[in-house]
Amino acid sequence: MSIRLPFMKKRIKHEPQPVGLELKHLPSHIAIIMDGNGRWAKNRGMPRIAGHKEGMNVVKKIVRCASDLGIETLTLYAFSTENWKRPKKEVEFLMRLPMEFLNTYLPELIEKNVRVETIGDFEGLPPHTKQAVSEAKEKTRENTGMVLNFALNYGSRHEMLEAVKSISMQVKEGRLDIDDIDEDVFTDQLFTSKFKEPDLLIRTSGEQRLSNFLLWQLAYTEFWFTDVYWPDFDEAYFEKALYDYQNRKRRYGGI
Repeated sequence: MSIRLPFMKKRIKHEPQPVGLELKHLPSHIAIIMDGNGRWAKNRGMPRIAGHKEGMNVVKKIVRCASDLGIETLTLYAFSTENWKRPKKEVEFLMRLPMEFLNTYLPELIEKNVRVETIGDFEGLPPHTKQAVSEAKEKTRENTGMVLNFALNYGSRHEMLEAVKSISMQVKEGRLDIDDIDEDVFTDQLFTSKFKEPDLLIRTSGEQRLSNFLLWQLAYTEFWFTDVYWPDFDEAYFEKALYDYQNRKRRYGGI
């Protein structure tokens, strides 16, 4: 089945072209590095937090679009373990965003049958952030639609080190034989153990690096980069990324 999805009118200089998406061949799991909020704001003579605020509105648009298209899992890199190095006021604002986002958007997530999940060091988050996210997870835990997975206080190297420690402890306690350690055993110890590996990674703002995001899980993921800052990213760009994904051949090391 092929469907032509509508595109919005011209917004910025590099407008994506209309595309036809094959709904049967969409990625199951999409991961997004939402980059460029600060630079978007700076270019407009605004404080960095204004970019984060606008970026939150874009999250709503993309979540709606992904859910309507039937995407199974959408993982958003919301706050990394390295982001604590940013100015205190900016970090405090970022830690309030999940509460503001979920307070205004949770009813729609429930209506759309979306389930909220998180990966990362959840206990390292401020109490008000944990409370808002925990409430959203609880209220949506029975939902069977798209999984909206926030990477909060997440760092892939930390995740892998924790997996190594867990496996080492199991070996030490005699619960696991060292010869039985394989990729599946390691994967089961990661924060993402209950999710499929991402089929598509999207990164905005022109940067072309992973920034300590899902380093193990992205081994055979298709990458899609755009110069567009996250606050300017919209459904049209999202659909363009999906179209490009559908026109690639995934070989997984084969021919």
